[in-house]
Amino acid sequence: MTWKRVLLKLSGEALGDPDSGHGIDRDALVSVARQVTRVAGLGVETALVCGGGNILRGAEFASEGARRASSDYMGMLATIINGLALSDAIEDHGVETRVLTALEIRQVAEPFVRRRALRHLEEGRVVILAGGTGNPFFTTDTAAALRATELGCEVLLKATKVDGVYSADPKRDPAAERFTELTYKDVLERDLKVMDGTAIQMCKNHGLPVVVFNLFEEGNIERVVQGEPLGTTIRSGA
Repeated sequence: MTWKRVLLKLSGEALGDPDSGHGIDRDALVSVARQVTRVAGLGVETALVCGGGNILRGAEFASEGARRASSDYMGMLATIINGLALSDAIEDHGVETRVLTALEIRQVAEPFVRRRALRHLEEGRVVILAGGTGNPFFTTDTAAALRATELGCEVLLKATKVDGVYSADPKRDPAAERFTELTYKDVLERDLKVMDGTAIQMCKNHGLPVVVFNLFEEGNIERVVQGEPLGTTIRSGA
């Protein structure tokens, strides 16, 4: 086993309709829950951050005329909806979860407290971290980097629709090169669209490696946790 405590970052679209990425698709939800359950069954302490773009993306809504701060808070609420859906689906597979939110919503989730989150991880529960950072103008990528650092995770696993980081969009450019190793500096200087710059800089500052891999091949979460060389690894001195 390569990693003992990990943070898995999912996009909201990973839970959405396969064609549009919108809403919550039951089959997609169950697929993610099944994979996360198997990883937890290996004894890996697993934290999870999910975006909310399948319901509402704050930046996009703001671009249509809404106030950005209000739009971002709406996006945070969308991540809480996804977190609750993931919690139920994972528990249906026999693994305990806890949803901890950056925005207090005590009727449905615990407020995020670092020591409490650590205790849940140590007890073998999957910890679902929702509500972003609790602040507007920050992405869920930044929330993932922040929580992974706070909780002492050994790696941030960025699950995507593609099998790694490319020099260009592989759907538009057949000549796009896939990287197996990158440094944080490479990502920032080349402006590679992996995670936002704030998230990458935070990972760089704390030496937190990032592995970008394809979520939609069944079993990939287990494979990457067990050390198979999947996707692209971002770290210092690659």
